[in-house]
Amino acid sequence: MQRGDRLVMVGDSITDAGRERPVGRAPHGLGCGYVGLVHAMLASERAWSGIEVINLGVSGDTSRDVRQRWHEVLDLGPTWITLMIGVNDVWRQFDRPDAPESAVTLDQYRAFLEEMVISAKDSVKGLCLLTPFYLDLDRSHPMRKMVDTYREAMTGIAYAHGVLHCDTQMMFDRSMDEIPPETLSSDGVHPTLLGHYLLAKHVLTTMQDADWL
Repeated sequence: MQRGDRLVMVGDSITDAGRERPVGRAPHGLGCGYVGLVHAMLASERAWSGIEVINLGVSGDTSRDVRQRWHEVLDLGPTWITLMIGVNDVWRQFDRPDAPESAVTLDQYRAFLEEMVISAKDSVKGLCLLTPFYLDLDRSHPMRKMVDTYREAMTGIAYAHGVLHCDTQMMFDRSMDEIPPETLSSDGVHPTLLGHYLLAKHVLTTMQDADWL
């Protein structure tokens, strides 16, 4: 990344984190989550201080919802894109069992992700898929097991299309070896400030390892 580049970060409530509407921009509109922290970490380094970070997270979004507004992402002319999506695709199958149409099946998830990746990857310098996560030490928990399945699907699409992949679940699993899960999230889905900080660090480390930075 270099001065003048535009990094658009897309996702659900984890990305949204109270960002400004219609477009979340620095210095005050990026929200109180990992996107704002990524901006702060980049802005603190002279070599990266000219990179524009934009937050296009929307609370409650599934991959279906993001696919429907994907043109808004591309219309911003991003140089780089990150996409974290999938936990609501799973969560709707647990919190709204009476409304199955609100959920996204695994096959639909793959199809929506693939469509977005194909439409964007050749127009940007880099696209990074951030896996969904569920913060629970019990890997047999039904929601954790399903999130892992969607996470594996996203990983497969990233490898199939040659785009960057950031395994957020693996990072949080390692963190929970030393940090109690309840200090990272109160509901297993939405990170605390500490959780967002670890997420931002992991995103930037993944970018550095891929020579984005």
